Amino acid sequence: MTAMKPRYRFKLGLLLLLLIGSTLNAVAIKSPYAAVEVIAPLGKKPNAKAMLQLAKAGHLPSSSVYQWNNHLVLYGLLKHVALLQRELAESYPSCSVKTYQNPYYVFDRKQRCGGQGLVKNWDNILLTANLVKDHEMQRQYLQYHATQFDKWPQVANGFCNADFQQLLAFKAGRQLMLIISIPHGASLDKLNPKTSENNPRVDEWNKLRSKYQEGIPGTKKGEVWVFLKEVGKVGKVGKSESRHSVARRRLA
Repeated sequence: MTAMKPRYRFKLGLLLLLLIGSTLNAVAIKSPYAAVEVIAPLGKKPNAKAMLQLAKAGHLPSSSVYQWNNHLVLYGLLKHVALLQRELAESYPSCSVKTYQNPYYVFDRKQRCGGQGLVKNWDNILLTANLVKDHEMQRQYLQYHATQFDKWPQVANGFCNADFQQLLAFKAGRQLMLIISIPHGASLDKLNPKTSENNPRVDEWNKLRSKYQEGIPGTKKGEVWVFLKEVGKVGKVGKSESRHSVARRRLA
């Protein structure tokens, strides 16, 4: 991939992640968390410098900026999302900019796990995939998530068992953005199998939803969910190269 140098024309604003799909009768949930994504043309890798500067201006750590190939994402407690979108559009003029607000699915440990196992410091794991193009299947997918806590309570029980602190699912167009928050320093590869431990309904849920998802442009054949890495970790090899490999298969 060739590097793209953004234009650094932006204002310093206060900044601090399975939908805004009203046409599909989805119910968006209010949340203080949001994400903004910069997407460069395929084969181009956007320079993260402008996004990192915006994060710093909003008192967000550099760990709030994530990247996968031609995708850059800023995630956290974002204020003035529309302003941030405009600033990023100016800084990355050859890229498209998406926003993710008001998730269609929220798992909150405090609410769903009886307040047990709460921790103060989290690591946020970001993944993205597409919904299939069929609008009726998109509607079904969202309906499954809208009724999950009532009809599939074992899924939330699995998240509790795996020490997940929060799980947010957003949608912009067909693209899904999933944020899994786990205790700081924990491994998703080690935690995720606990979701289905003595809990076969979780495996049923994962199998059920897999037909509704596909990879975003640039993914390999058969690849669906891809992990965005913190920019400071992009390009590292060794153990980090295969990190979350098991979890990726289970999320498909």
